[in-house]
Amino acid sequence: MSFSSNVETGIKEKTVASQNGVDGGTDAKGSTKASSKRGGWGRVFRGKAYEERLSLEESLKMVVTKSESPPSVLVNETSLALSSEYLWLSHLFPAGTVDKLFAKEHLGNYLIVRSTGEKIFETMPIYARIGMHLLFYGPLQIRLLRWKTLRNLLKTESIRQGKIYDSTDPEVVRTQITAFVTTYNINVAELLEPDLKAYKTFNQFFSRRLRPDARPPASPDDSSVIVSCADCRLTVWPNWSLARKIWVKGRHFTLSSLLKDRKLSRSLGKHPSLAIFRLAPQDYHRFHSPVFAVLQGIKHIDGEYYTVNPQAVNEKLDVLSGNVREIATYEATASSANDDTKSQVKIPVAIVAVGALLVGSVGWDKKVGETVPKGDGLGYFQYGGSTVIVVLPGSDVAGMHVRWDDDLVKNSEGVLETLVRAGERIGQFVSKQ
Repeated sequence: MSFSSNVETGIKEKTVASQNGVDGGTDAKGSTKASSKRGGWGRVFRGKAYEERLSLEESLKMVVTKSESPPSVLVNETSLALSSEYLWLSHLFPAGTVDKLFAKEHLGNYLIVRSTGEKIFETMPIYARIGMHLLFYGPLQIRLLRWKTLRNLLKTESIRQGKIYDSTDPEVVRTQITAFVTTYNINVAELLEPDLKAYKTFNQFFSRRLRPDARPPASPDDSSVIVSCADCRLTVWPNWSLARKIWVKGRHFTLSSLLKDRKLSRSLGKHPSLAIFRLAPQDYHRFHSPVFAVLQGIKHIDGEYYTVNPQAVNEKLDVLSGNVREIATYEATASSANDDTKSQVKIPVAIVAVGALLVGSVGWDKKVGETVPKGDGLGYFQYGGSTVIVVLPGSDVAGMHVRWDDDLVKNSEGVLETLVRAGERIGQFVSKQ
């Protein structure tokens, strides 16, 4: 049973208990218990924590609504804003609450910049911070009561945000794009279309293309080398159990629950490796092929719209295997770095594009049956943070396994993401010794 199912079960139990309390009992003891329950639930609905909960729900609606007409508001009062720009939401919350909810140490995450080795603090978008609180903040009793409402809210607002960013109103689109470029310091010079006026919708800009020379793949002719799918915050894991132990704490994060495909899961072996590429809103939001392959299939899996921020992934909620996602099945062609013959081996690979809070949709640039060279564009996300998971077979499949680059393994095991760019080398295939 998933976490959300457990929560819904809890809601039903609490509801029955509440109804029993209202109905009362036939004896003095039952009457006393009923009275106690009525008083308890009354305190919940009148309490500050419940009021904070409603305020968080209202604030998510507001950041989406204000993004619809940015010329009339400050750009740091929309879903484009960073979480440090939160004071404009103060009027929605009980006195003295908003500074606690948006405490500086919870506004982002530490990560390593691979090109310099520097450790930096990166502030998350305001909608992600609100989404985190909606999932985890406040007494469990209140979260249980509001769980069904929350799931509907996250889905509704994600769909609504997607429609807003598909608007073709020139004034709105121009303001949205200009604000985004300024807020996130987008390098316009590397865009395939650098004229911002050429983009007809914000989502068109969000899934912008780069110049062909902007993200060249490392070792383009060497099929043993694996490259990064995206501009992202990356963690890599030699095996599934290590990923679960350190990073992905979802209660039911298994290969079969992620892929929803027993045959594909079995084909990846008993000890598959995985890489998790987390894209923040400011990133170039197209993802590329990490290996040489033929695209064999694409399927859609319905799910939730939870934030994919590490602070959520590191909790017991099933985020990555619970969210809406699309799965591409690959037959990859790979050689081993420690095999002098460089013989080519066919291996299965799964690429999972995971949606998230306020992500409009996932699109694909390739069709089933196409050959996809390493580094070629594979697909894209529309607005929001999002994640790509690449699952590669263990050494019990085809006699090869993945050896991730040492710096990435060290950072991942230290519970730190690494900032990398699409096309960078991240590992290689090696033969079983």
